[in-house]
Amino acid sequence: MDQGTTVAGTAVHEGVTLTAKAAAQVRRLMADGNFPETHGLRLSVKGGGCSGLSYVLGFEEQPKETDAVLEQHGIRVFVDPKSIFYLSGTVLDFSDGLNGKGFVFNNPQASRTCGCGSSFGV
Repeated sequence: MDQGTTVAGTAVHEGVTLTAKAAAQVRRLMADGNFPETHGLRLSVKGGGCSGLSYVLGFEEQPKETDAVLEQHGIRVFVDPKSIFYLSGTVLDFSDGLNGKGFVFNNPQASRTCGCGSSFGV
């Protein structure tokens, strides 16, 4: 991680890694959606999907008080405490190859994943 991770002011050693390719795509999406560069990427997990849990991406102006805040490749990433539990060690990448285009979650905690790649189980 470029500048480390904090949760409510406390350092976290395992966070989420954003690849340079994913960061570039986040910047494109922010520009396309007219989000100011001061906004951050919200990365979270919610119940649902074929494997039990689903990844959620969105943009927010500011982190919540209890969020882990990561800064990588100039992108701020906000992760709530429940989600960081499931996402610790995850690498968020972006693929634009022949097998499809989209964000790819490489989550070492996922014991099973859905064929679409947007849900997982632990």
